[in-house]
Amino acid sequence: VLKSLLLFPTIEHMAQSPQGKILTPVLCRLRYVIYVPVYMLSFLPESIKASMVRFVLQGLQSLDETTVSATVNLFNVGCLANAMYMGSQEMMQVLDRDSTTIKNCLDKLIFYYGATDHWCPVEYYEDIKKEFPDGDIRLCKKNICHAFVLDASEEMAAMIADWLHTDLANF
Repeated sequence: VLKSLLLFPTIEHMAQSPQGKILTPVLCRLRYVIYVPVYMLSFLPESIKASMVRFVLQGLQSLDETTVSATVNLFNVGCLANAMYMGSQEMMQVLDRDSTTIKNCLDKLIFYYGATDHWCPVEYYEDIKKEFPDGDIRLCKKNICHAFVLDASEEMAAMIADWLHTDLANF
């Protein structure tokens, strides 16, 4: 492994993040309540489910149709149950940052934190930057959101390609 990129890294204190404080009770205790309405919605035609997804995601600057079809899969109770269970486990298990591993691999890591990330606040960026001042730890200046795959995937891909090209040219 020459490089590893941690994009909007949720590697510490997930349940204490602003988004974690909201979703932890839902994912850990209330997720079962969501299964019944999702089960009922699963009987709707695919076109109506897709329209509902487009409506919910209409605030995005550019909506990729593959996002719509992937999100429609969440109208399946089994899929949603697995995703919510995984989320609940993350809330309970992603606690302290693994600074030992980061220190051992620092020269191979690029961290990219969001300036307005509700899963990973700027203070997490500031803390890791203090602990590893020689690390390649960056803060987004382009207002890209944590869920960049929804509306900024091409921009992120171009940035990453540029970073890797520049970084690997130095080897």
